[in-house]
Amino acid sequence: MTRARRALLSVSDKTGIVEFAHGLGAAGFTLLSTGGTAALLAREGVPVTEVSAYTGFPEMLGGRVKTLHPKIHAGLLARPDQQAELARAGLEPIELLVVNLYPFEATVAQPGCTLQDAIENIDIGGPAMLRGAAKNHDAVAAVVDPADYPRVLDEIRKNGKVSDETRFDLAKKVFAHTAAYDGAIASYLTSRGTDFPEVLSLQLRKVQDLRYGENPHQSAAFYRDARPVAGSLAGYEQLQGKELSYNNIADADAAWECVKQFDEPACVIVKHANPCGVALAAAPHDAYVKAFKTDPVSAFGGILAFNRPLDRAAAEAIGQQFAEVIIAPGFEPEAARFFSTKANLRVLRIALERQSQAHDYKRVGGGLLVQSTDAKPIGRNDLRVVTKRAPDDAQLADLLFAWRVAQFVKSNAIVFCGGGMTLGVGAGQMSRVDSVRIARLKADGAKLPLKGSVVASDAFFPFRDGVDVLADAGAAAVIQPGGSVRDDEVIAAANERGLAMVFTGVRHFRH
Repeated sequence: MTRARRALLSVSDKTGIVEFAHGLGAAGFTLLSTGGTAALLAREGVPVTEVSAYTGFPEMLGGRVKTLHPKIHAGLLARPDQQAELARAGLEPIELLVVNLYPFEATVAQPGCTLQDAIENIDIGGPAMLRGAAKNHDAVAAVVDPADYPRVLDEIRKNGKVSDETRFDLAKKVFAHTAAYDGAIASYLTSRGTDFPEVLSLQLRKVQDLRYGENPHQSAAFYRDARPVAGSLAGYEQLQGKELSYNNIADADAAWECVKQFDEPACVIVKHANPCGVALAAAPHDAYVKAFKTDPVSAFGGILAFNRPLDRAAAEAIGQQFAEVIIAPGFEPEAARFFSTKANLRVLRIALERQSQAHDYKRVGGGLLVQSTDAKPIGRNDLRVVTKRAPDDAQLADLLFAWRVAQFVKSNAIVFCGGGMTLGVGAGQMSRVDSVRIARLKADGAKLPLKGSVVASDAFFPFRDGVDVLADAGAAAVIQPGGSVRDDEVIAAANERGLAMVFTGVRHFRH
């Protein structure tokens, strides 16, 4: 006697399920189903048996218990060598399982979602069946993604069964899916308590494989948070150009996060994760021209970010240099047409939202460092003048501008600014005084005078030598956190050199 073939279908996402069920029925499968899925299939004329009728046990507890039954789980878990035992128990195998889970993530993303709403959307029976079927992939095909319906149905039609390779691929997808699902639940529940739970669950979804990592011998992929912060780089829309590389994405994130700090029209040019030119102006074109002047050499092959939509004038100015990536919240039609003539240029559109990530992560050998995001704004009222001379209004505006830029420069960071633009940037040096010297060299190389400029330092000056070097360069005012045991010595040096100095009380190390 020919053994009946059974498939159990129970899905929250009904995409393609009717067509798939029709195909399975035509291939000789008896279909079992639950709740809304069973009702939909019956309405569409697909022969279907309710799980409760199959098990002889009615749904109970408001539907919480329906598939948690030995007739279901034994049918999914019985290995090929256990079929005789299954038959002696009067049970039958289930060859195909099609399940996707209660929409937990969509539920908690809704405004006004309560804890009870979230709890009721935690699927129990679905993950249990999926895990059982995926564990037993030698005998069962477990389908969690509607995108796999055509592949499965095609193999059944051609070969009478789902291939070993496909069942294994489906099993891998199931365990990734259920792990991500559990991660979303853990992340949501822990977000309602401590910022740093005992067990940290990160839920990431792969966007794409990348050609390589930082170097060609490294493999790489790009993953997105399951619930990315609005306006973050992960929400980009690529309008044109080559595929983004690992370094493109890392640098683009630095540029985009920096340009979001400014209310005025701004341009940020980033190279190797450091801003090499930043400027404010009345329009994107003018901001770009000023930012490019800071360091035209480093800007070659850079990442450009704007916090305003780009027009034709800005596009034509940008088109005079070689850029890897352009990022903006929008592009006027003439600008888009101009960029379309540069086939390799990557153009990204990202909604301008000023939200910050809750946490930053850094992988270390065998572990993960987690911290809250460096997102502490500083305004004029937060500054403390510590020198005899106070900065004037124009200098205060430039000091706050320089301070925002310094936050995105690798430590030790020194940023010379003036007139709403960077003049010289010193980044990533082991000695702060060396960062000052490099920033001065950069300004000299770009032929930008530093007389009357302002300077931001991401952390305190440990000795007066850094102050002397920037004073020699022509700086007139300095913004820094303060907090050194030698603050008095540094302040005295500033007074001696006629500098204005303000303390923020906040440090911006960036490693």
